Amino acid sequence: MHYLNKNIGNYGENLAEAYLKKCGYTILDKNYYCKIGEIDLIGMDTNIICFIEVKTRYSTFYGYPSEAIIKKKQYKIYRTAQLYIIKNKLFEQNFRFDVVEILLDVNSKEPSIKLLKNAFYV
Repeated sequence: MHYLNKNIGNYGENLAEAYLKKCGYTILDKNYYCKIGEIDLIGMDTNIICFIEVKTRYSTFYGYPSEAIIKKKQYKIYRTAQLYIIKNKLFEQNFRFDVVEILLDVNSKEPSIKLLKNAFYV
C-alpha cells in the first residue's frame, strides 16, 4: 500500500508543478529534504518564496486533502523552510506557505487542482 501512496504522491507533485508554472510560479526546488523533514516544492511567486505542500487524494471521504496538514506537519514544514532559508542565505526574502490540493477522479480524466495561497501560518 505504501508503494501505491508514493506513486500517487509523485503523480500529484508533477501535476502541481505543471499547474504552478501555468500560474506564473518559478520552481526553485523539488522534494527538498534535510534532517528535519521534506518540502514538496519550493517556488517563487513574483517576489515571494513559497514553500508548497502537495496533497493528492482520490476522494474527500476522510476530508479534503489540505485538512491532512495538521499543526505538527505545519511546524515540521516551517522548521524545514527555516533551514532552507539559512542554507541559501535568503534572509531578505518574503516567504509564505502554500498548499496544492489535488483530487483525482477515476471516472474523469481531469483532476481537480486547487491552490491555497497562505494556507497556514506558524
